[in-house]
Amino acid sequence: MLTRADQTVADALEVLDDIRSVGLTHIGFKDVGLPPPELARVARRVKEMGATSYMEVVSTTPEACLASARVAREIGIDRLLGGTQVDEVLAILDGSPTRYLPFPGRPFDHPTKLAGAPADVERDCRRAVERGCAGVDLLAYRATEADPIELVKAARRATDGVLLVAGGIGRPEQVRALAGCGVDAFTVGSAAFDGTFAPVMGSLRSQLRAVLDACR
Repeated sequence: MLTRADQTVADALEVLDDIRSVGLTHIGFKDVGLPPPELARVARRVKEMGATSYMEVVSTTPEACLASARVAREIGIDRLLGGTQVDEVLAILDGSPTRYLPFPGRPFDHPTKLAGAPADVERDCRRAVERGCAGVDLLAYRATEADPIELVKAARRATDGVLLVAGGIGRPEQVRALAGCGVDAFTVGSAAFDGTFAPVMGSLRSQLRAVLDACR
C-alpha cells in the first residue's frame, strides 16, 4: 500500500517509479491523503505497471465513504476495500468492473480500529457474500475486543470469497500466520515505509522484497 499512518503518501507517483523494478502486481492506496484527481493519476500509473489496483476507504463519515466509492468507480479501481455501507456501495458500483470488499465488524476512528467479536465478524462476512461482495477486508490486527487470529478464522469460515487482512501487519511471522489460516491477501504500508518489516534493510525496494519473501 502506498500509505503511511493510514493515508496515501503525498509522493505516491515518485514512490511507484522507485519501486517499479520490484515487480509488484497488487498495489493500493487510501481514499485520503491526496485529492481525487491525484488519486486518479496514481491509479493510472498502477495500471500502466500491470498491477491490480486497490483503494481502501478509511473516511469516517457515511457521506465521505459513499463519495469515495463514486471516485473508485470513476477512476477505474479494480478492488474497493473498506466501508460498511454495503448495499449503497454496491449500488454505486453496479455495472462497473470494480469489485467490493467491505469491512466486517465495527470499524471506528482514524487510523481505523476494529471493534467486534468473532461471531460479529462471521455474521458480517456471510451477509457481505450473500449481498454480492467479492470478499471482505478484515482489520484483524487493529482489533480492540478480540484475538486477531480468531477473527481471521471466523472470517474464513464465513466466506469462500477473497479474504484480505489489512492494517497492523509488520512482521514476517504475521504473514506466515495469516497464510496458515487461509488468508488470500494482506496489506503492508507503514511497516515498509518505516523500514521495520525488515530492520536490517535500508531501502523501500528491499523492504518490499522482504515482504514478497515472507509470502513464499
